[in-house]
Amino acid sequence: MAWTQVYDPMGGPVWSALVAGIPLISLFYMLAVRRAKGHYAAALAVALAFLLALFVWGMPTSTAFSALTYGAAFGLFPIIWIVVTAVWVYNMTVESGEFEYIKESLARLTDDRRLQAIFIAFAFGSFIEGTAGFGTPVAITAAMLVGLGFRPLYAAGICLIANTAPVAFGAIGIPIIVGAQVSGLNEMTVSQIVGRQLPFLSILVPLWLCCVMCGFRRAMEVLPAILVAGVAFAGSQFLFSNFHGPTLPDIMSALITIVALVLLLRVWKPAHIWRFEGEQESKLEGAAPAFGVVLRAWLPYIILAIMVFLWGLPQFKNMLNAIPGAVMKFSWPGLDGMVEKTAPIVAKNSNYPAVFMFNWLSAGGTAILLAGFIAVPFMPGYSFGKAVACFFRTIYQLRFPILTIAMILGLAYLMNYSGMSSTMGIAFTLTGSLFPLFSPILGWLGVFLTGSDTSSNALFCGMQRSTAEVVGMDPNLAVAANSSGGVTGKMISPQSISVATAATNLVGQEGDLFRFTLGHSVAMTLFICALTYLQAGVLHWMLPS
Repeated sequence: MAWTQVYDPMGGPVWSALVAGIPLISLFYMLAVRRAKGHYAAALAVALAFLLALFVWGMPTSTAFSALTYGAAFGLFPIIWIVVTAVWVYNMTVESGEFEYIKESLARLTDDRRLQAIFIAFAFGSFIEGTAGFGTPVAITAAMLVGLGFRPLYAAGICLIANTAPVAFGAIGIPIIVGAQVSGLNEMTVSQIVGRQLPFLSILVPLWLCCVMCGFRRAMEVLPAILVAGVAFAGSQFLFSNFHGPTLPDIMSALITIVALVLLLRVWKPAHIWRFEGEQESKLEGAAPAFGVVLRAWLPYIILAIMVFLWGLPQFKNMLNAIPGAVMKFSWPGLDGMVEKTAPIVAKNSNYPAVFMFNWLSAGGTAILLAGFIAVPFMPGYSFGKAVACFFRTIYQLRFPILTIAMILGLAYLMNYSGMSSTMGIAFTLTGSLFPLFSPILGWLGVFLTGSDTSSNALFCGMQRSTAEVVGMDPNLAVAANSSGGVTGKMISPQSISVATAATNLVGQEGDLFRFTLGHSVAMTLFICALTYLQAGVLHWMLPS
């Protein structure tokens, strides 16, 4: 017999929400105040959530344990599978010596750290987000920046901040598609509204990155690049989201931005090259490497980009999944059909499914793995034996991030299935006419909890629509705000932070990275909140009719 979720165990929605938030508050405290290691903070949050699920929400012990292991399994696959393979490709390029040519090619394009951050963290990272998502861009770009000589904390933090702009349209538009499906709204309308919110943030991100690195005055020294990158990305994001749909805004915006930056740097260079304090000037002696050598060095990432793009296409993914044995689905023991959701979360009582899908062939991590093996023959002096050995060293290198991500996803699923996440969401519905101001915070909370804009939309978009209809807000705007607000929570999600620390050898310093990004996350969230509130009122003309 299914256990029915409880949403108000304390006899008042506000008090219940505060109690439900205790695991998340502990995460904030351990990371921001104590600067604890990620796996320690995650372990405490999981323990608190498990006790609350049992003794406050009344969840059966076996069901709670099943929810916890179900989330941990999802953390291992597909998320950790992507992180491990992405870091592995980077490690191979370093071991083979090819990354030295990548560094030199970028240094000859521009030796300025500000421009390298815009080019790699913002533009190239957005392309990877658009094709793969799920932590892949941060894992790749943060490792690349460290390889270029960036300080690890700055490399990780900058890549997390840069990854806000493309998240809502990541993985070929999956967050928007899921949000529209869950809420029963038109996919194109939601895409259009998000495309009339995020460009205002996207155009600021290149400037934001430079200011974080060197301050506003020094950022003005590269104003042409900031303007070209911001306008190219934001303008393309608006056009493709409004006139094509949610699948291509990131990919096309990133490609257009990369091309625009390369063309700009052919005719313009900053008057002063900026580097981190104490950093030695790069010495580029002799002639530039031959074009073929540079192309060969970049080949692993070119192949990776092509592979994740193909794997992200729905038609190609469906073709792979149609191969016998490529997909294994099974009901998660002790959880599937064992939890019942009720109003106000759903219109009518329904079972909360728990079906684990092991799509090993069509997973993004598999695309990266194959890309790595395809690239091995092009690496001089490298071999498949060395590649396999490097893969297992990478797993050992990431052992603590693997543990952290598994626990964080276990926490998220436990809070979802117990009703704790919904309890916190319901508290926001009490804001009445101010709901447009708080609507993005629901998305922010969902992404902080799950590390995924897609998961946040699946969790809260149904509630966003029903609440909006009650308070008189455009439901399309509420659903869009959930996705737009969610992008600002990505940089502080423990899952994302674990990915970034793993890629930059900062394991154990998750608290420092959390403190680095927290203020930026809050500021960007407030920006989206204010914009949503205005679009629900005086700026309603901005929404599609």
